[in-house]
Amino acid sequence: MRGAVIHGARDVRYEERPDPKIVEPTDAILKLSATCICGSDLWPYRGIAQTKRPTPIGHEYCGVVEEVGAAVTSVKKGQFVIGSFFASDNTCPHCRAGYQTSCEHRQPVVGAQAPMVRVPLADGTLVATREVPPADLVPSMLAASDVLGTGWFAADAADVKSGKTVVVVGDGAVGLLAVLSAKQMGAERIIAMSRHEPRQKLAREFGATDIVTEREDEGIARIKELTKGVGADSVLECVGTDASMKQAIGAARPGGYVSYVGVPHGVQLDGQKLFFTHVHLHGGPAPVRRYLPRLIELIESGKIDPGKVFDLTLPIANVAEGYRAMDERRAIKTLLRV
Repeated sequence: MRGAVIHGARDVRYEERPDPKIVEPTDAILKLSATCICGSDLWPYRGIAQTKRPTPIGHEYCGVVEEVGAAVTSVKKGQFVIGSFFASDNTCPHCRAGYQTSCEHRQPVVGAQAPMVRVPLADGTLVATREVPPADLVPSMLAASDVLGTGWFAADAADVKSGKTVVVVGDGAVGLLAVLSAKQMGAERIIAMSRHEPRQKLAREFGATDIVTEREDEGIARIKELTKGVGADSVLECVGTDASMKQAIGAARPGGYVSYVGVPHGVQLDGQKLFFTHVHLHGGPAPVRRYLPRLIELIESGKIDPGKVFDLTLPIANVAEGYRAMDERRAIKTLLRV
C-alpha cells in the first residue's frame, strides 16, 4: 500500500509502504474510513522534533476491522472502531486508574496516515460503535481518537464544573474542542484566547462566551480584567510552548487548576514562582481510551459535532499539501480521504 512517510523537515511523501500485518496475537488490522493530520505532527514537520530516518507518520484513526489476531475477543471483523494514539491493555493498575496512556505495556500506534493500520493490544485499545456510522459522522468519530479526547481530558484535568470560569489557551483543534468539552461540563464562562477570526467563530459556536486576542503578560492582564482581578477557576493549556504554559499559570486564580495537554517543547518553570501561585497542575498525554465510550455516545446522539474542526479535506495522496496548509495556518485541521 501507499502511505505518508516523513523524511525530514517539511518533507512528507506519499509513497510505498509494507502492508500492515498481524505481528502479535493481540493485534488488529483496520481499514481506515478516514485519517488526518495532528497539530503535534507539525513538530517533526517543522524540524523542531528531529526525524533521523524516513518514518511512517500519523496516529489518529477510525475504521472497520479487517483482521484480528487469535487472542482478540472484544472486537471482530466488520465492526467500526476507534482507538487512541497509544495502545493499552486496559487492565494494568494505571489503566484501571484511568491513565491508559501510561499503561505498563503501552505501545504507540504509528503510520495511520494510510489506508490501513495495525493496532496492538486491540482488546484494550479499540472501542466499537453500535453500527458502522454514516459518512457524515465519520469526521466526528475520527476527532474522538485524539483531539476531542485530548480536549476533554484538558477540561477534566482542570476540574471544569458547572458554574466555573474557564480559560482556553490555544485555538488549534485541541483548544477548540477543549472549549466544546468545557461547555459540555457546564462551565458558565469560557474565555477562548485566539487571534484568528475563523477560529474565534468556531470557538463561539462550541460555547466560548469571550474572546481574548492578547498574549503573554498582556493576555494575563486581560484575563484578570475580565475576572475582576481574580483569575480563572480553570485554565486549559493546549499549545505546549513556554509562553503558553506561563500564560496559563498566570491566568489562574490562587487555588485554580491548570491542565496542560500540548506536547511540551522548551517549557521551563520557575519552582519558586510556581510555589506561590497555589495553582494545581495536571496534564500529560490524554488518556483518550478512558473517555471514548462517552464521546462516542455524545456523537451518536447528535449532542456534539467535533468534526467541525476539519476545515480542509484532501485525498490522502495530497497529504503534503495538508501539512503545508496547517503549517501556514490556512487550515485548522486536515482530514484525509482514503
